This record gives sequence, C-alpha cells and structure tokens, in this order.
Amino acid sequence: MRRLGMQLGAAVLALGMAGCTGTSVPSPSSSTGDSPAILPTATFNFGTASMPLGLDPAVTADSESYRVTRQVLEGLVGVDGETGQTTPLLATEWKDSNNGLSYDFTLRSGVTFHDGTVLDATAVCANFNRWFTFPETLRSQAPGISFQSVFKAYSDQPVFSIFKDCKVVSASDVQINLTRPFTGFLQALTLPAFAISSPAALEAQKANVLDQVRNGQAISAYAGHPVGTGPYEFTAWDEKKLTLSSYKGYWGNKGQIATINFIPYDRAESRQQALLDGKIDAYDLVTSGTFDQLVKKGVQIIQRDPFSVMYLGINQAVAPLEKPEVRQAIEMAIDKETLIRKFFIDNTAQASQFVPPKLSGFNNNAPSLGYNPDKAKELLKKAGYKGEELKFYYPLNATRAYMPTPEKIYAELSRQLVAVGFNIKPVPVDWEDGYLQRVQSAGDRGLHLLGWNGSYADADNFLGPLFGETRAEFGYADSEVFHKIERARAMPEGDDRNAQYQAINAEIAASVPAVPIAFPISALALSDKVESYPASPVLNEVFANVRLKP
Repeated sequence: MRRLGMQLGAAVLALGMAGCTGTSVPSPSSSTGDSPAILPTATFNFGTASMPLGLDPAVTADSESYRVTRQVLEGLVGVDGETGQTTPLLATEWKDSNNGLSYDFTLRSGVTFHDGTVLDATAVCANFNRWFTFPETLRSQAPGISFQSVFKAYSDQPVFSIFKDCKVVSASDVQINLTRPFTGFLQALTLPAFAISSPAALEAQKANVLDQVRNGQAISAYAGHPVGTGPYEFTAWDEKKLTLSSYKGYWGNKGQIATINFIPYDRAESRQQALLDGKIDAYDLVTSGTFDQLVKKGVQIIQRDPFSVMYLGINQAVAPLEKPEVRQAIEMAIDKETLIRKFFIDNTAQASQFVPPKLSGFNNNAPSLGYNPDKAKELLKKAGYKGEELKFYYPLNATRAYMPTPEKIYAELSRQLVAVGFNIKPVPVDWEDGYLQRVQSAGDRGLHLLGWNGSYADADNFLGPLFGETRAEFGYADSEVFHKIERARAMPEGDDRNAQYQAINAEIAASVPAVPIAFPISALALSDKVESYPASPVLNEVFANVRLKP
C-alpha cells in the first residue's frame, strides 16, 4: 500500500494565507480536545536518522532535536494540520492592539509542567526574558539561535530588536510588546524554539550554561532533560535510544502511545531493515534508493509536500569566493537535474531560489544561470582563478528531509565542480561531531552541504534566517537585502508584500551567496501497526495523534 500525503499542500497554502492577528477560536483538532478516558498503553518505536544534538529547542536548530522536543514542550500557539491556521495551544485566545505592537494572550487554565510547576504568565515571561537576555557566551557557542533570526537582536542591543518586553497582566494573561510591526509574529511563535519550558527546571539545570558536550555539541544540563507541558515527558537518553513517557497530567489528548523510543539508524538501508524485521514501527526519511523496494513489499509510505530546500553553501570570507564570477561558475557547474534524478524521491523539483513554490513570495522569474560547464570555465578564467584549493565540508552518517544521502550528493557535486576546473578538497565531518556548528561558524571552509526546513508558511521563514543578517555560514553581508527583508516583514499580507519578497528572491539569486539545488519531497514508512500518522510539511508531528490499529 502506498499512501501519499500530497493533500498536505493545501494545508501549506492555507497556512501561508492564514491571518495572524485577531482573536483566535479553538480549533477542532485533537490537541485542544478533552483527554480520553482510556489511558495510553502502547509502546511505539520510531527510527530516526541520528540522535538529537540537544533537547533545548531555544538553542538547537536541528530537525531530529525538534522531533523530540515537539512531544515534550509546547508553545503559546500551534498549527492546525488540516487548515494550516494558527491554533490555540497554551494560549486559548489572543488579540493584537496598538497597530500590531502589542499582543495579549489568555493562557489555558489547569496546565502544569512535568515537574509540577504551574503554567502562568510569570512562567511565560520567564521564557521570553531568557531568550531576550541570552548571554554572549551562549550565543557564540550556539550559532543559528532562532530568537535572533526572528527578533533580530538581544537586550544588549534593544534598538535593533523587534521584541520589546513581556508583561504579566494577571496570572492567566500575558502581553508581549514589539518595537515595530512584524506580520509573521504569531506564525513565528509556532517555531519549536519558542516552546515554553518550566522556569524552575531552566534555573535548576542552568539552561544558559553550555558546559557539557553531547554528540559534538555544547549543551546545558537542561538540554539533556527538558521539562515542558506536552503530552510526553523525558525519561531517558543513552547511546542506543531516547525514551519519552506519556505525561499523566497532560491537559489535552493523551492518545494511545504510552512510551516512545526514538532509535537512531544512520543508514536508510538499516532503517528499512529494522522496519521489515519489526524492530521499529515507523521511520522517517525514506530515500530514493529504498523507496521502490518498500512499495513492492507493500509497506505504507506517506509523502510530505516539499517544504525544505537543499543548497550548496558558499563562504565568501574565503578567497576567491568573494568574486561574483567564481560563485556564478559554481552555479553553472552544477547539473541539478542529474543530482535530483540520482538521489531524490520522484517529483522533487529543481530550485533556483530559496522559497518553495507553494509559498507567497516565490518568484517564477528568479534569475537562474542554469547548467553550463563551458561558460563556467570561461568565468573562472575571467576571474583569474589559479586552482586555489577549496575545502568542501559535507556530513557523514546523516539523513535530513532536505539531504537524503549527503555522501553521494557530495561525490557527484565534487565531480561536477572538478570537471570545470575547481580544486576541491573533501572535508567529511560526522553529523554528530559538530557538523552543523562547524559550517555555521567562521572558518576556512569554502563550500558545504546543508539545507533549511521551513517551520511556518511565510517566505520570511526561509529568507530571514538565511539572508536577513550577516551570517558566518556564507560570509554574506548585503545591507540592502537586509533592509529589504526587514521592510517586508512589517508589511501587511497582500500583493505588495509578495512583490517585495519576489524582488528579494531575484536579488539573492543574482548574487549567488549559495546555490539552491532542490525542493526535496520527504517520506515516512509505517508498519501495519499504524492506522494513521499526522504527517506535516512543517514536521509538526505530535505522537499523541498517531492512531494505531486495534
């Protein structure tokens, strides 16, 4: 049986169109319903591509980390998987005022964190204030923090920050104030990074002190034992699996699953075999090499609509990559069609920009240099390239929604670049040995493989984090583009805002700070034990909503 989840595209479109102001009405989704009388009893084993890099979503931008923290922690608002609209979660309703500079949230009553702490306005503000006042030491250890990409600056530079303050109005009412309008504010709050943690646990486990190392990543004690309000609480984490247990005091739908075991298999073939052997009940990131085999064996497969982009990163801080002709030559050297045909699931589309085609702001006419190896050679000669060595970083033992088989993708990309005259030095780095931090920090790499998975349906969720500010990942510093993105964020939904993002897309594409390669389709494989799985293009998949067969 092959079950395709392409209907989720409608949800993505709806999410992009959903308004983000006004009073919310509780949705009929299971996350807002009453807890069932029957307590969960099932054990569910889920195969992952790797272990999380840490379980504090505020400082870890990793999809496998988010997969776990979405079960444990919740934000003020969520996303309805059917309509794509912003829905109540820890807040039951909200409204904006003061021309979009103030948002008032009414909190759900009777909610407690897993450690017994009561959810109230003070707890919410403790989290916002923590993010706003992240110390410089932490910020340098954890590049790519979502608070900065969304709100732009911290308390030490308040004039540049969109976030102003969080005020306790009453125990159940909290007000968040902004320094300037931000159209995507409510949608941004659906990011896993803005889930609310227990203030007591944050303090007790010194969440802002990253004095431990796990899987090559600097983490705090809290990042090894998060405490939230979600349907599952943290139980254990060792080299072989990570275990969560149903939280008996959960305010919403507890579902059927009492115990979740996340078990890592770094190869697609090993995940496939574990499913066929009955060792796991489901796994994510089916690759093109195993897709047809699973279909022939009658395994359930659910495909997500593309909501990520894989790119070849270029570090302009390393010579001669600061020269536009050299970056253009890199783009012209890449045969995207061959890469996609060999390594991605069917119907994966080529990318000429960083915003997926289903989102407002996608530019049908964004400039693309296309595959032209002869022209690439001419540009290298014009730029005076003398065969300088370019270090090309790529991850080992990793599969991501945007990057199914990185070692094979690297090999083909390297072959194509060498064919036009580039001198490539391979630098393989194990994903769990700090790959993400290495390629997002300053360094001597010239090129690297990475991607971005969207978390909410707004062009700003792609362009803002990648190109809205100076990033060590690309050595990119175009103040004009930064200003245009900042302006677009404050514009109301509509044609003018879409046109602004389309223009930004074209400008970024023309300067080639990185080469977008594909908008990959990702897929999950399910055992016969599973009746339904809440697949989501933005990966907002809470296991309390998994339905198992009787």
